Amino acid sequence: MVTDEYPLTVHIKLPNGVEYDQPTGLFINGEFTKSKQGKTFEVVSPSTEEIVCSVYEALEEDVNAAVDAAENAFKNTEWATQDPSVRGRCLLKLADLVEQHAEVLAGIESLDNGKSLFCSRGDVALCSAYFRSCAGYADKVDGRIIDTGSNHLSYTRREPIGVCGQIIPWNFPLLMASWKLGPCLATGNVTVLKTAESTPLSALYLCNLLNEAGFPPGVVNIISGFGKTTGDVIALHPKVRKLAFTGSTATGRHIMKRAAESNLKKVTLELGGKSPNIIFNDADIAKAAQNMIIGIFYNSGEVCCAGSRIYCQSGIYDELLVEFKKAIANLKVGDPFDETTFQGSQTSQLQLDRILNYIDVGKKEGAQLITGGERIGGKGYFIKPTIFGNVHEEMRIVKEEIFGPVVTITKFETVDEVIELANNSEYGLAAGLHTEDINKAIDVSNRLKAGTVWVNTYNDFHSSVPFGGYAQSGIGREMGIEAFDNYTQVKAVRIKIDKKKA
Repeated sequence: MVTDEYPLTVHIKLPNGVEYDQPTGLFINGEFTKSKQGKTFEVVSPSTEEIVCSVYEALEEDVNAAVDAAENAFKNTEWATQDPSVRGRCLLKLADLVEQHAEVLAGIESLDNGKSLFCSRGDVALCSAYFRSCAGYADKVDGRIIDTGSNHLSYTRREPIGVCGQIIPWNFPLLMASWKLGPCLATGNVTVLKTAESTPLSALYLCNLLNEAGFPPGVVNIISGFGKTTGDVIALHPKVRKLAFTGSTATGRHIMKRAAESNLKKVTLELGGKSPNIIFNDADIAKAAQNMIIGIFYNSGEVCCAGSRIYCQSGIYDELLVEFKKAIANLKVGDPFDETTFQGSQTSQLQLDRILNYIDVGKKEGAQLITGGERIGGKGYFIKPTIFGNVHEEMRIVKEEIFGPVVTITKFETVDEVIELANNSEYGLAAGLHTEDINKAIDVSNRLKAGTVWVNTYNDFHSSVPFGGYAQSGIGREMGIEAFDNYTQVKAVRIKIDKKKA
């Protein structure tokens, strides 16, 4: 829709009574602005299928304006060269502001994404914690002195890259924005961040907090738009020197090609997964069942590292399945603003249809539908938590990422057998295992081909612990000290010492 009349802010009252003003414009050079062509698109609440508002859509000329603002901030302000503690203070202030606005931000996520308030509040808490963690790193990005003998002084510097393009997904809009912005800003870079078209609202609200926290105009630019238009322009833009993307593996491949076609941008990718969750005979069955719930049904199953392949050792298979089904029966699916809801809606009609199609595929392939497998109600994108048994490794529901509340469960006998099953995947993002034997835990963790291994827990994140994948699950790491390597480049300086003049 093209209009010059749509406002840059709309007042929204959330279903839980919280009211706030929602920005709708493009955040460029510290201000909200309409797109140059006045084009907008609608944002739909997935739990009600009702239109929330419209936001302005960035096209090529808008991306160019955002990149120019970022480049100017990098070249013509002291953001990249000042005492790094100043950047740290901005990030600390931003963390405080996220906490102060926590209920509004959580409500926006539940409205826009469909996730339960339980999940949204967890996202907001992780977001503020990560900004605070990055603030602590800001003045600790350093180089080293290299001893090459007395005739030279050799040392390294870690310097910012410049203008970064960042493209975030729709499953964790605010949290993924923090994972991208935190290390980028702590190291003195500037950015143009594109929101996911289905969930732009929380990142746009964050823009007001960025201004209040003291980030100079142009350092952070946040725009809304679609992958094939806005995202592609960012990926191809010659002034963008670093590209960070979180999303599907298929799109990640496209992003890499675009980066190579333009200017060989540095690229980090956090992509898909089909993660195994292994339950051994000596596991605490009740705790394992709860971790299986968190592993696959948290955030409506829309988690890249979801434990979507459960492997259970034969000695406890029947008992665990009973406990798992009982836990699912107590899991409330529905209105994300109901304080007792655990699983909200899927994020879009497209994702709902994709999940239901995979459920049909599973049935046709001969898998046993143990529970779930149906849409709930006629309005809102809700699906019952679904378990498939009697599966084999070549079934699509075992091999392909579904990205929803659908899990397969397979029986195994030995450690060697389950290691082979778990590693039989094109992905390698995460894995879980449950055992009371520390020797087994260490041995199996070492043999799993995954970027993260959780032991007796699942989907358990911390700002200081890196996250990222093996194989087709991506390149680079989010969080931890490793994330800062993504946003700096190493300069070696070697000075010849003239001893005759000393």
